[in-house]
Amino acid sequence: MSHQAPRHYLQFSDLDREEYAYLFRRSSLIKARFKRYEMHQPLVDRTLAMIFEKHSTRTRLSFEAGMHQLGGAAIYINTRDSQLGRGEPIEDAAQVFSRMVDLVMIRTYGHDIVERFAAHSRVPVINGLTNEFHPCQVLADVFTYIEHRGDIAGKTVAWVGDANNMLYTWLQAAAILGFKVHFSGPAGYGVDLQRPGYPVSEAERACLRCFDDPLQACEGAHLVTTDVWTSMGYEAENAQRMQAFQGFMVDTRMMARADAQALFMHCLPAHRGEEVQGEVIDGPQSVVWDEAENRLHVQKALMEFMLLGQLPD
Repeated sequence: MSHQAPRHYLQFSDLDREEYAYLFRRSSLIKARFKRYEMHQPLVDRTLAMIFEKHSTRTRLSFEAGMHQLGGAAIYINTRDSQLGRGEPIEDAAQVFSRMVDLVMIRTYGHDIVERFAAHSRVPVINGLTNEFHPCQVLADVFTYIEHRGDIAGKTVAWVGDANNMLYTWLQAAAILGFKVHFSGPAGYGVDLQRPGYPVSEAERACLRCFDDPLQACEGAHLVTTDVWTSMGYEAENAQRMQAFQGFMVDTRMMARADAQALFMHCLPAHRGEEVQGEVIDGPQSVVWDEAENRLHVQKALMEFMLLGQLPD
């Protein structure tokens, strides 16, 4: 195990355009092998620690299954059942974990937690989700778009709803990969360009247009996407949010204003009749099941890359 400073994946901006091009190619190759039932195990004898402060279905399943399929082992750790939930400093835990495993994935609340852990880790750390960013999900979403429609450069992604961790990650992706983001959300839930600790960069701002009317945001869009109105950790605001977001459900009217070949995505779980109309998520433009599956394939490519670097096809 190398003692050199490792590379981490905490935000979408941690990789560049060329590295993403490699990851998308690699994801396609790994997925094709998976579909052909071909063994692909470059991470034999490698171990992933998965630390969960926020519970999840897709994140655990995709990382755990992915690491097993790559030939390695995955260990699930819930902070409630470990010393991390009893006050052990993040910095101390990072030094212990990184002497026993090869890779760490963390799904937690404040982004500062993964940053502090990574700063004291001797192995790569992957952000499985924080309040501020969700890079693995947008990685899967972009790959899904490429699978169905080709290069996302020059296209328009319409985000309808809350300016949450997904929206800010989409902005990072837009600046790197060369597409536009249209945002529409209710007053009080819009984009915070000066977000404390993580302000929106000038390059990201150049990719963004904000609309009061979600129909206008969807006009000509090549991808329309949304998320639940009340993300994990904001449950106390649920009633207030349900009222504020009336009129921002992605429906057939919005999809009709989008490009004729537009796709619909949702990172799931979804609430039909709230943030998305059933006819949309279950309709012909929806690719949510491909999107969910692709978490597995892109994260396998990512874990391989973090541990082995770029490999020949």
